[in-house]
Amino acid sequence: DLELHLQRCQQLSVTVLTDHQDLSNTELKTITNSRAPQQYRIRAKLRTYKPQKLHQSVKLHCSKCNSLQEVPNGDDFDFILHGSANTAPNPELHNTSWYESVTWTTHDQKQREIAIHFVKHDEMLQHPEDTLLMIEGGTLKEIWKLTKKFKCVIPVRSTEDDLELLDLSAPFLLQGNVKYYGCKQCSTPKPMKSLSSIAAEQQPSWEPTEIAQVLGIELLQYVFIMKFTLVDETGALNAYLFDY
Repeated sequence: DLELHLQRCQQLSVTVLTDHQDLSNTELKTITNSRAPQQYRIRAKLRTYKPQKLHQSVKLHCSKCNSLQEVPNGDDFDFILHGSANTAPNPELHNTSWYESVTWTTHDQKQREIAIHFVKHDEMLQHPEDTLLMIEGGTLKEIWKLTKKFKCVIPVRSTEDDLELLDLSAPFLLQGNVKYYGCKQCSTPKPMKSLSSIAAEQQPSWEPTEIAQVLGIELLQYVFIMKFTLVDETGALNAYLFDY
């Protein structure tokens, strides 16, 4: 694994980067005094790397505003879900021309009201593995159960006129075990009825990029970022790894 490999690299007296074998070794001082872009082959030690824990290397990146942010943890999502559960589902928004609704009240102490809206295609429900559904009042545990059976799950809440997305600190879409987030700065969330245009397609694929587009969401991408500090007898050089 990469973390163990990096630890081993630090223990070695010299680490050789093997790319550009046709080039002779260049001192780090020469590189730092040169104008980019150039190609070099170096012989250097790995002094440090950040972050120290590999899972901290994964960030969310917006390609529009070029911002980076931490991936929210499950506790943040759970808190937002609990807050949205305080708003009872609006029965006037149930069973429209493009989705079918099922509601019930939980038997726990809080007696939460839950509504699930199954998006239809040609006035018919699709197979679970092809279905997008919207859920109001669900807990994190309940949502994860749904993602195992249905293709896409969108947590929503009721307004007077339509269903809407939750705070964009929460994922706007869950597919399998992947949570999709939108950029707060660049997104202009639209009401859920915007999804009816995809439901009307000949074969709705429910791809995250298409869902994000019709809902006015600027999709954040998961990126992998690390910083390495390399040293030789002439100086130090910071190297950055950034990849989708």
